[in-house]
Amino acid sequence: MRKSDKVIITCAITGSLHTPTMSPYLPITPQEIIDQSVEAAAAGAAILHLHARDPIDGRPSPDPDLFMQFLPQIKQRCDAVINITTGGAPGFSEDDRLAAPLRALPEMTSLNMGSMNFGVFGLADKYPEWKHPWEKPFLEASKRFAANHNFALIERIIRELGEGHGTKFEYECYDLSHLYNVAHFAERGLIKPPFLIQGIFGVLGGIGPDLENLTAMKQTADRLFGNDYYLSAFGIGRMQMRFLTLSAMLGGNVRVGLEDSLMIGRGQLAKSNAEQVAKIRTILTELGMEIATPDEARAMLALKGPDRVAF
Repeated sequence: MRKSDKVIITCAITGSLHTPTMSPYLPITPQEIIDQSVEAAAAGAAILHLHARDPIDGRPSPDPDLFMQFLPQIKQRCDAVINITTGGAPGFSEDDRLAAPLRALPEMTSLNMGSMNFGVFGLADKYPEWKHPWEKPFLEASKRFAANHNFALIERIIRELGEGHGTKFEYECYDLSHLYNVAHFAERGLIKPPFLIQGIFGVLGGIGPDLENLTAMKQTADRLFGNDYYLSAFGIGRMQMRFLTLSAMLGGNVRVGLEDSLMIGRGQLAKSNAEQVAKIRTILTELGMEIATPDEARAMLALKGPDRVAF
């Protein structure tokens, strides 16, 4: 693993699986996404991972026009690296998932490295009332849904965004097997180092939220990639900060944000993405670590730069 003197903080601003009922602080409208993104960058996030939502009822949206309502303004107001989802949300077609990235041509996108069960149906029974009628059925449907990230789709994303436009990827790995999928594309010469390996722990259907699993993922990635990758990791929900701290102590990087956890402490909703960024920044600083700036993150990850995006 490549180690750096500085830690990259990624902030996943809104995601697609939490719903408006769950937190009044979840950014929904383009303006809310802009404001929370800029605040997160000011708090120390070098990379902003972004989804779009319908501003009327908060449901996930692949509409490139919605993305273009917030991407240019975020770029104008801060210098953070902008990273757009290609995972989208349940029900999105492959073309849906590529529509906004191919319109915006960002420095980075996410890239889920394997098809999997993705169960969030347990949340459907936790709320007695819902703000919008789509929310509960959306969550319940995950019991019958498997997230499609087949090899053909992964290769399409690599070729159209990576080879075609110089976009680099946040390789989202929900299981050890996903590391071998990254290695497959590296061995074929379709992707080039350095690789940002994002270990994700605690999704039902993926690797569990045990800290030992993070060390196992690092050991596996070390064998597969040697010095050609940077580690980053996070745990879903209450395990968030524990995984972030361990990832940094292992020489890796971290990801926070309301996409991954709505909380800032036990039983306490985070009031913003910036609050989570500030918390992990304080923890890392107290451990004697320095936080990477956006330009330092660009240099570490060999990104193409903000002057080569289409927004």
